[in-house]
Amino acid sequence: MEAHMTSASSVHAAVALFEALTAATHWTAVNAWWLALLGAAAWAGWEYLQWRLAAKALSQRTCLELVPTAAFEPDSEQIWRQGMQLVRAAGSGPWWTPRRARSVRVRLRADGIRALAYRIEAPASAHALLARTPYGPRVEVEEVPPVADKHRPHVVRAVLTLHGEPGSHLREVPLDPDPLQPLLDAVGDLRAECGDLAEVCVDLSPAPRWHLAVRRAQAMRRDRARARREAERDARWLTRESDDCFPAVVGRLMDPAEWQGRTRGRMVMSPQPRRTGRDKVLGRLAHSAGLVRVQILVRCASNEDGRAQARLARISAAMDVFAGPSRLTSLGWSLGPLRFGPDRRPWRRRFDEQWTRTVMRPARGGWAHIEELAGFLKPVTAAARVPLMEFDMPTYEMGADLLPQGWYRGPDGRERLLATHEDDTLFEVQSGKAGWGKTTRAQVHAVASAYNGRGLAFVDPHGDSFADVARYLAHEDTIDRVALFDLTVRKDTDMLGCWNLLDMSQDRPPHEVCAAVVEAFAGALGWGDVTAPRALTILTKAVEALVAVNARAVAADKPEQQATVFQITALLTNTLFRQAVVAVLDDEARRWWTDSFPDLPRESLLTVLNPLERLGASPVVRSFLGCPVSGYDIRRAMDEGQVLWLCPPGTGPTDRLLISLIVHDFLRAGLSRRDLPEKARRPFRFYLDELISLDHGSSTVLAEITEQLRKFGCRLHGMTQLLDRLSPATRAALMQNASCLSSTAGSAEAIAQITAQWPGGAVTPADIAALPRWQHYASFTVEGTRIGPLPVRGPALDEVGHRARPGQVKALHKAAHALTGALPLAERTTIALAQEQQVLAFLAPATAHSKTGKTYA
Repeated sequence: MEAHMTSASSVHAAVALFEALTAATHWTAVNAWWLALLGAAAWAGWEYLQWRLAAKALSQRTCLELVPTAAFEPDSEQIWRQGMQLVRAAGSGPWWTPRRARSVRVRLRADGIRALAYRIEAPASAHALLARTPYGPRVEVEEVPPVADKHRPHVVRAVLTLHGEPGSHLREVPLDPDPLQPLLDAVGDLRAECGDLAEVCVDLSPAPRWHLAVRRAQAMRRDRARARREAERDARWLTRESDDCFPAVVGRLMDPAEWQGRTRGRMVMSPQPRRTGRDKVLGRLAHSAGLVRVQILVRCASNEDGRAQARLARISAAMDVFAGPSRLTSLGWSLGPLRFGPDRRPWRRRFDEQWTRTVMRPARGGWAHIEELAGFLKPVTAAARVPLMEFDMPTYEMGADLLPQGWYRGPDGRERLLATHEDDTLFEVQSGKAGWGKTTRAQVHAVASAYNGRGLAFVDPHGDSFADVARYLAHEDTIDRVALFDLTVRKDTDMLGCWNLLDMSQDRPPHEVCAAVVEAFAGALGWGDVTAPRALTILTKAVEALVAVNARAVAADKPEQQATVFQITALLTNTLFRQAVVAVLDDEARRWWTDSFPDLPRESLLTVLNPLERLGASPVVRSFLGCPVSGYDIRRAMDEGQVLWLCPPGTGPTDRLLISLIVHDFLRAGLSRRDLPEKARRPFRFYLDELISLDHGSSTVLAEITEQLRKFGCRLHGMTQLLDRLSPATRAALMQNASCLSSTAGSAEAIAQITAQWPGGAVTPADIAALPRWQHYASFTVEGTRIGPLPVRGPALDEVGHRARPGQVKALHKAAHALTGALPLAERTTIALAQEQQVLAFLAPATAHSKTGKTYA
């Protein structure tokens, strides 16, 4: 009885439930309109709330710019750590932040001013996390304001998404060359004057767990369905093969059972669905570590029609570097000439919201692993060829205090004359094959510096460079500052200046004059305290004595009766001349000549006399160094900004001695500027052609000029064919301090010393060895930043805008000789040969009144 009642109650309850469901269904059908309206209102309210919360969260963002050094070369582990750091930063907002606002943006921006700026935009709470990167000191992190662009009339947009099988991967792009290289090439010819702008934004957000679980389930279900379809297809194929294939037909014809009309059952095993491993089915979805949702937005703009569209096409093509089983493709579709997508209404509004507010709305396939996006997770590396932008390095303009460096062909095919600032260009080294344009480039450099009002000294052992630049220096702005000392003259009527190494009419301290002369001779001849101590002593005492004589002559207002270095010979070999000189010395100086000199063997004097005899053997050098009052004064040239051109007679042993004297005087004059306030030291440049002939193994004067004279306003530009023929000290100092470093073609061994100074192997010796004539590879310093190495074509004097005045060349020579007090060679020779008698004539009264009564051997 109880069982019957329980059954009846269950039926009654079921009937009641059915009636309730029927009533609810009827009520829902009757009130469907209102329910739909209420649901729409609730959905709209939820979306509005999400929108407001997202807007509030996205308004509190931090912008950081990552600036890599030239040697930045990250490894895959550093990139992985940076990627994980970005993922954590994306989810670091307040708890109420909607998922669409939990994102971090990597912005790659090119505007014609910078090649490819790299920014990270993240929630403000992630600033401390992102302020330090796993890349270490080779990447500087700077906080920057949000991007604010001016309006451009022509703008195009694109959304790139991953296209391929749900679990397929992008291609694993190696880090060398840089994965960003195609993008750099695509934006390398942007022109700021046209308003060109190109930006690629890579937005990342953490992968939602529930969304990931759904995608995995969908992937597994699709794989099982595909496996079943393949198994059914294989079964049909096997059945058809077992019934219709030629062996089966022949077998049935030969079977007696078939002849008698009897059938026989045949069993065919149905193939089972193939099982695929989980990791292979899910692909990138198999592991959640490093898995992110990604959307890539591209926007190009310009003030000129057509340029933005062309730029977008090139950027889209650059993304093909990531194409593998999966690839990056642009959303949208085309119908003939019409294009439907993010750049058209109504989709444009959605794109603009994603762009301006960093809202995450990735496409269905917008899933990727950090390893796949490695190319976007770091700035440009040393393995990239970064195009030179117009704002990276100035274009030469006359009167802008710039120095022309070479013609550079940009990515757009246009050539422009690169330049560096005068104050940035301190020291320069040029190396390479003879006749390949080193001297020509230096001439252009020097003329431009003269036009900028700067002083300089150009030392050309070949003597033909002044003829090339004369028509450009004959301009009214420079003609009065040019001084010429041409020691290649031959005719008696040719004009020649002079330089008395012992001249005291310029108020120089006697000890500085003595030290400069002795060091110059010692450096040129390889004398040292170990190799030639006696020769150093004899030369020092002789120079001290003659300087004392000259000081007396200047004090007596008789500078034309000063001694020169050629009177050292008379002082050491002529007893009467020596007695006259020693008679005017003080007691301390006289003591050496009376006590020590007579004991010296005759042979010890020859070490000092031989180089003087070689110098005096040349009539031109004898005339240049043998006259009493100097027209050559490098210190005065520095202080007055003169343009000094020195043409030594050659590069032989004797000529190298003369050049050594000149270069040592550069160092002496530069150091003497310590008596001037720093702001009063006018910049002065030394251009030294054929450094090999100016540098000697035992001399460190060039190294000292490079190391010490910068603070005194002096700059050095050296040219040589072979760096390895320079002394190690000179070579090391030049390489250490070079603001500009360049090389033309040459041997691989010689070029390797230059390329070793450029990091990352950007240029190899083989690259430079194949350069044609006038072509260089060079690196420069611009506002403290190293630029290059770049391929440049050496400029010529007639193509940089310098103003030639060929009709004023004669006037230039006249003015240059007047500034140096030049006289005809014959007259200079007469003065030099008679100078010993002039000195004796000055000393005669002092000798007559001397009370020593002692003779000197």
